[in-house]
Amino acid sequence: MNHRGVEFTVAKTAVPDVWQWQFRIGEQIKTGRTETKIDLLAIRRVQLRIDRELKAIERKTA
Repeated sequence: MNHRGVEFTVAKTAVPDVWQWQFRIGEQIKTGRTETKIDLLAIRRVQLRIDRELKAIERKTA
C-alpha cells in the first residue's frame, strides 16, 4: 500500500487481532504491531504513524 508516497505493509499475525506493519522512509525502516479486530483500523494507524514520521522529518529540515 502507499500513503503520501511511502510504501507500507500491514499483515495479520498468528496471534488473533494482532497486525504487523512496516514502512520505509529514506534509509529508515520502521516496524511494529497493533492490536485491533478491524483491518481498516490497523491500516489507518500505520498511516497516522507515517504522518507523524514525515512531520518530524519536516521539522528537522525546516
